Amino acid sequence: MNAADTAWIITATALVLLMTLPGLALFYGGLVRARNVLSVFMHCYAIACLMSVLWFLVGYSIAFGSGESGFWGGLGKIGLTGVTTDSLSGTLPEVLFFAFQMTFAIITPALIVGAYVERISFGFMLLFSGLWMLLCYAPVVHWVWGGGMLADGGIFGETGVRDFAGGIVVHETAGIAALVLAVMLGARRNQTTPPHSPGFVMIGAALLWVGWFGFNGGSQLAADGGAAMALTVTHISAATASLSWALWEKIKFGKASLVGIVTGTIAGLASITPASGFVGPWAALLIGAVAGVLCQEAVTLVRNKLKIDDTLDVFAVHGVGGIFGTIMIAALGAGSWAAQLGSLVIVGIFTVVVTSVLALICRAIIPMRVDEETETNGLDLSVHGERAYDITS
Repeated sequence: MNAADTAWIITATALVLLMTLPGLALFYGGLVRARNVLSVFMHCYAIACLMSVLWFLVGYSIAFGSGESGFWGGLGKIGLTGVTTDSLSGTLPEVLFFAFQMTFAIITPALIVGAYVERISFGFMLLFSGLWMLLCYAPVVHWVWGGGMLADGGIFGETGVRDFAGGIVVHETAGIAALVLAVMLGARRNQTTPPHSPGFVMIGAALLWVGWFGFNGGSQLAADGGAAMALTVTHISAATASLSWALWEKIKFGKASLVGIVTGTIAGLASITPASGFVGPWAALLIGAVAGVLCQEAVTLVRNKLKIDDTLDVFAVHGVGGIFGTIMIAALGAGSWAAQLGSLVIVGIFTVVVTSVLALICRAIIPMRVDEETETNGLDLSVHGERAYDITS
């Protein structure tokens, strides 16, 4: 065990949890109507709790178990069987590696929340999220990070896919699942109401930006120059994408908005995530500059051309950003074209199939969408019995 590595990953674990609680909750919560903000907070919080328990019980074993299968890790580490304070994963206590990866298992299904806010039933959300993390996310983790079929020595030969912190594992899977659910749910009845609190959105994005240092820098799994470079390129990409989004918005609409510039931040962060361990600052500048425009155009495509109500643009920002960053690894010579593109296709198809099947199964058990009256009145009061704002108090 290395004490410096351990101390850094303990810090990084806290930073990644900060991304979901409260970063993502505030970012998403500010974008919805005032009558639905608590439901968004509830979704993020409940997902964090449920994924933590499921990751402990079986998710970690599926992803990082010692099974020989290239498809999944087996069930040998259910409930952290065999993992003690003396067990090591590289230079880290294995229980710390478990906890760090648990925060990734929390935020990935939480990202999908943005696609279905304001109209999904709470019970369906919990059932689907739990099953999706175990049956879609955890196997993909094993394929890419757990020595499975997409890693070095797998189906792409000696050089497998390069995905440093989750362009495929986190952002592609969440983005595609969000798009599938948005299509299956159908559009909101009211799509014209603006974000109720752009201030919440900015605070949430700022917390995500800070937390992302743990997300990408921590993925080095060591306190060294690689972690420092990953942190640095993450920041440069985020800053550049924020500016390019705002500039493109100004050119197109005549005004640069606060919600726009912070959405650009998230686009830059998602895009650099897979490449953050393989590129330098100039490449990060390029990735961020393109991401701010590319993801903004993807928003327009999904909303206006495809007419899909992915409410908070999960696919356009996270999905497209993660896919773009994964491709840029090969474009910049840091990975194999066959492995990068092939892995994107394999994981994309797998995610579509698993998400669709799970949604159909869950919908047969619990209604997927709330009724018209509940949607009109808002989920906060109708589902959770609370209001975010009481102007009479």
